[in-house]
Amino acid sequence: MQRRAVTAVLAAAALLLTAGCSSDEEAPPRKDAAASSAGAAAPSSPSGKAEETPPGKGSVTVLRTVATGLASPWGLAPVGDGDLLVSSRDEATITRIDGRTGKKTELGEVPGVAAEGEGGLLGIALSPDFASDHMIYAYFTSASDNRIVRMLYTERKPAGEQLGAPDTVFRGIPKGVIHNGGRIAFGPDRMLYAGTGESGDTGLSQDKESLGGKILRMTPDGEPAPGNPFPGSPVYSYGHRNVQGLAWDREQRLFASEFGQNTWDELNAVAPGDNYGWPEAEGHADEGGFHNPVAQWSTEDASPSGIAYAEGSVWMAGLRGERLWRIPLKGTEASAEPQAFLEGEYGRLRTVVAAGGDRLWLVTSNTDGRGDPEREDDRVLELRVS
Repeated sequence: MQRRAVTAVLAAAALLLTAGCSSDEEAPPRKDAAASSAGAAAPSSPSGKAEETPPGKGSVTVLRTVATGLASPWGLAPVGDGDLLVSSRDEATITRIDGRTGKKTELGEVPGVAAEGEGGLLGIALSPDFASDHMIYAYFTSASDNRIVRMLYTERKPAGEQLGAPDTVFRGIPKGVIHNGGRIAFGPDRMLYAGTGESGDTGLSQDKESLGGKILRMTPDGEPAPGNPFPGSPVYSYGHRNVQGLAWDREQRLFASEFGQNTWDELNAVAPGDNYGWPEAEGHADEGGFHNPVAQWSTEDASPSGIAYAEGSVWMAGLRGERLWRIPLKGTEASAEPQAFLEGEYGRLRTVVAAGGDRLWLVTSNTDGRGDPEREDDRVLELRVS
């Protein structure tokens, strides 16, 4: 069911281009743009064990549709019993999906969310101690900034009343109609990571004093994490444009997806304190001391949001590209050319989350104002990958 872009969507994208800023509906790339790979030298395995390189070619099988009828879904968090929590960007709600039946139960609405443009209720993550503290973390756009809050989830309360009052953990991330970042995740070190955008102000990305255009690393209480590269700062890496995907491989190395502007979208291997180039560099750069991407794509083929790691590869959801990319890894380099799956079959793809072993959860994004929704959109799919 190949999708066709509607006239209104094209007009909106043209308006953004005319204004000199871009979003997940990027301007057409240069004619010479093509998928390529460029990575930094792969470090030795932290575990000290030899790493197995995955096959150059993989596969994707859609096993089932888990849930349908979701409104502007953005973040996804597996609860641990097969159920899923999903955030709605525009409705500012968090909903629990029964992993067997697809039944949806609304936990409640997150107060203080100001949904506009690409902003709203974005990424969610469960506390590392969720089994005992029942805390849900959420990244959202408020009237004044982007911020991270945590809320107590009380399942025994009636539907719609299961979220406690939000406790602000971190505030002051620049907001805009575009480029709000929004992905949050707890790493293997139990620290909270957040991908931010430069909110359309490109000067913020190279300013290490700004929280915009960064990957941030903090404690669960929102303090700068011990061992961060810049003392007393939550900034972990900088020179980013708009980070919406975070994932770790089996060796606990961090990867991040990033929107380009007119030429190259990126998958990056993230090293503490490194500069990823924006706005001086977009994609691979031969000079300037910038950290080169693991792989890069023309913006019409990707516009990447969520990523996940499974079966030796990073899997990257494409919005404008309407496809799922597989990037097989050898250390922090791509071991083969990226491979595309599901092209045009489910429209815009927003979030992909590891479901254990060779399984992934995949969330579509056709009701976000830029897609061409069909009757059952938006939906969550379960995939088997190799």
